[in-house]
Amino acid sequence: MAKYLISFPSAAMVVPDGEWEAVVRDSHAVIEEAKVAGVYVFGGGIDEDVPPALVSADGAVTEGGYSWAPSLDGGFTVLELPSREEAVAWAARIAKACRCDQELRVFGFDPQS
Repeated sequence: MAKYLISFPSAAMVVPDGEWEAVVRDSHAVIEEAKVAGVYVFGGGIDEDVPPALVSADGAVTEGGYSWAPSLDGGFTVLELPSREEAVAWAARIAKACRCDQELRVFGFDPQS
């Protein structure tokens, strides 16, 4: 079993005003289905009202993330699945519910985690 990250940046989610309730309902339904299926690990969206903080090894905190990196925002779901094919199928269900394409990535296996 591998853990898969299914995500989208905020800018990808372009939903007409009248459809937001349906998007929320449909996306919550897919997440509930993943929970019932026992494949749900974690999900949520980045709170874009709270700026990131860059924390160094000595504990120093600098407001803002890496200046050279693209902004990290949007929604994320982590599912634990037996195959990439199943991950693609879940990503398609989430894409349909959210009304936007989803990026699919697999976490590298670390036996210590």
